[in-house]
Amino acid sequence: SELREWRPVVYRKCTDTLWLLVFFLFWAVLMFITGYAVMAGAAERLLLGYDSFGNICGRKNTPVKEAPLSGQDMTHKKYVFFLNSCGLEMQSLKISSLSLCVSSCPQEQLNSLEDLQSFARNNGSCLCVYSLNVSSYTLNAKAAELCPALPVPPSKSFPLFNRCVPQNPECYSKYASVLISMVNEMDVFHRILSGILAGRDTVIGLSVLALAFSFILMLAFRFIRTLLVHTLIALVVFGLLFVSGVLWWLYYDYRNDPSTELETEKENVKFLLGYAIFSTVVTVVLLSLILVLRKRLQFTVQLFRIVGKIIGRIPFLIFQPLWTFLILIVFWVFWVAVLLSLGTAGTAQTTSGGQVEYRALSGISYMAWYHFIGLIWTSEFILACQQMIIAGAVVTCYFNRNKNSPPPHPVLSSISVLFCYHLGTAVKGSFLITILRIPRIVLLYLYNILNQKESVCAKCLFKCCFCWSWCQESCLRYFNQQAYTTTAINGTNFCTSAKDAVFILAKNSAKLADISCFGDFILFLGKVFVVCFTVFGGLMAFNYHREFQAWVVPLLLVGFFAYLMSHSFLSVFEVTADAMFLCFAIDMETNDGSAEKPYFMDQELLVNLSDNSK
Repeated sequence: SELREWRPVVYRKCTDTLWLLVFFLFWAVLMFITGYAVMAGAAERLLLGYDSFGNICGRKNTPVKEAPLSGQDMTHKKYVFFLNSCGLEMQSLKISSLSLCVSSCPQEQLNSLEDLQSFARNNGSCLCVYSLNVSSYTLNAKAAELCPALPVPPSKSFPLFNRCVPQNPECYSKYASVLISMVNEMDVFHRILSGILAGRDTVIGLSVLALAFSFILMLAFRFIRTLLVHTLIALVVFGLLFVSGVLWWLYYDYRNDPSTELETEKENVKFLLGYAIFSTVVTVVLLSLILVLRKRLQFTVQLFRIVGKIIGRIPFLIFQPLWTFLILIVFWVFWVAVLLSLGTAGTAQTTSGGQVEYRALSGISYMAWYHFIGLIWTSEFILACQQMIIAGAVVTCYFNRNKNSPPPHPVLSSISVLFCYHLGTAVKGSFLITILRIPRIVLLYLYNILNQKESVCAKCLFKCCFCWSWCQESCLRYFNQQAYTTTAINGTNFCTSAKDAVFILAKNSAKLADISCFGDFILFLGKVFVVCFTVFGGLMAFNYHREFQAWVVPLLLVGFFAYLMSHSFLSVFEVTADAMFLCFAIDMETNDGSAEKPYFMDQELLVNLSDNSK
């Protein structure tokens, strides 16, 4: 093959433009789904609740055709009140009783129409149908049909569903049984949405906690010492053992709780068992690896000192993850908002008596899956852009003869090159990761189906497939990073860059594999540290809100976000180290240290890497 110069080229051409076009088309469809979800959905219905006439409580509403009581201003009426709270029945996932939006729930028993009238005048909360004037409560012959069944039991507002829950023991038992049936018969998609909405403040707080952990750990790696590595390993070991213990304790506590009736609570028990087993296996594996690799600790400290010196020459690299994090946060907020709108997408249909029902639209599940693929692909694309920016800055500084005068603004220069020429390469690399993740999601769905049939052989087969898929993804991520670095050097497309990177690394694998692997392992321990302590905080926070919440799924979402945040921040060191190793291999391959072919790397870094690679 043609011998390459292996120098950062000045005049570049656009790479993988077809893939960039495909990504634009993908996002065009995603924006169509977004517009459709915004127009057809109403996330506020899930969050705030609504009455029998199509009005969402706690906000202004637009009229529904042929529903005269719709379109009312419910800004000050935030709670849902059922007219027959003591005699609720379920009919096709619908509660039979009429429901109204009220400003406050009756805290004392109301025994007559006069009591209802007095309550409305004193509290400003009308408990009869909106068409009936307060002064007509005792005069209208149909007041008994348009007002709640007497006596009206005392009730309190329930914060999750914004419902007026009766406090009378007999009524409460009937009300709770109907509500349990309603929640249990809801599909998993809507239960997950309810869990996310119920724990939204906790999820946001835990995400901020993960951000703080990631940023502190990144600064710690910048000034790393042997004691710090020992401390990190000790904290990771403690965190793994502690989180595993807490998970097993929570599983035992939930399984033996006689009040567990909701399907969401039963799912919590199943997920807790899976989390506990997974956490225990990960703990055992990582403890074994730490014991085996502990002798390479000193070499790792020297490696991070070298990386720290390179980052010291490009100090703005430390702030690069902040921009990536902000972009990811904006995208995730957008994604969740669209997901909530899709989950509540439905058409308002008027029934007898001017009541309104919302019926789910066809094709929503396919849109949700497409939306989920958009989450994976776009998140990976954003992370790929960060990797290419860091690799481009490192490459620019490495292939600079005058180490005392580094290139001006290498980060800005790398961003400019990425957006002008190599966005298609980042799209293609992130798409390959997405393609590997989709079969894992399908396998997980099939595994959940077979899990109900107690097929031991099938379970074992699926677990092997999961492991194989994870190994493939890990290898692909590594080669993607090398391809991005090669693209930053030669300006070639993804496939050509990947081939050149594999060729040069294969010739130097014996020198660099040992140091690179253990350095990546220490960074992985840092990510485990962030996830462990964030998940522990989530376990403690969500454990106080058990009722009617599928909180295990939001906890999994928090763990996923925590890993992405820690990966985004610590990837500064990971990408810098990998780019440095590739540049080192190219330097050793194309130069010999003579006057005619001097090395690009300065002598201190060359000596350290040469000693470590022996």
